[in-house]
Amino acid sequence: MTRLFDILFSLAAILVLLPFMIPIMIGLKLTGEHDIFYGQVRIGKGNRPFKLLKFATMLRNSPNLPGGLFTEKNDPRMLPMGKFLRKTKINELPQLINILIGQMSVIGYRPIVPSQFELYSDEVKRKLADLAPGLSGIGSIVFRNEEEILQKVEDKKQFHDAVIMPYKGALECWYVEHRSLGLYFKLILMTAEAVIHPDSKLWLKAFSDLPPVPDELKAYL
Repeated sequence: MTRLFDILFSLAAILVLLPFMIPIMIGLKLTGEHDIFYGQVRIGKGNRPFKLLKFATMLRNSPNLPGGLFTEKNDPRMLPMGKFLRKTKINELPQLINILIGQMSVIGYRPIVPSQFELYSDEVKRKLADLAPGLSGIGSIVFRNEEEILQKVEDKKQFHDAVIMPYKGALECWYVEHRSLGLYFKLILMTAEAVIHPDSKLWLKAFSDLPPVPDELKAYL
């Protein structure tokens, strides 16, 4: 049932948003390195890699430049339109294509790069294996400001790997254990609410049975 909705939603969204996305694609083609899309290898269903599509916001060689997978507030690797596209999450819209062709779902766990996926425990990897990754999900809602959180800590990699990733894994497992058609649509509504009100804490009330927030994260979530 959710796959049918994924197809209908992604197809309708592409058709509706295309007039809005065309100027963005033209702007990207005329600026920066003239790339429109960026395909990044992420881990998806069956713990297998696939290419997740985004609008290009960073230099092509960004992962190999200082900063690696973590971005700074005024990151010099950012393309002219990059900050706006990332702040508004518009850079994620090409993933509608990933959804349409069956590599992703509207709701699921957030697919991450192989090096970060390896930080998950074997139990988390096993639970995620049978599920398609999502454009959004409980992990995406809770950590919608992950980049801002990392700007506030001194050792970004250590905090990300030792604090954020274990809790993110717990959240994704919670979704696997509780997934239902009702939760699927509730998370879509909560995603829209999070986009409209980025500082909202409504998820804490909407999902009262989530794994408890670790003490190290309470100041940031």
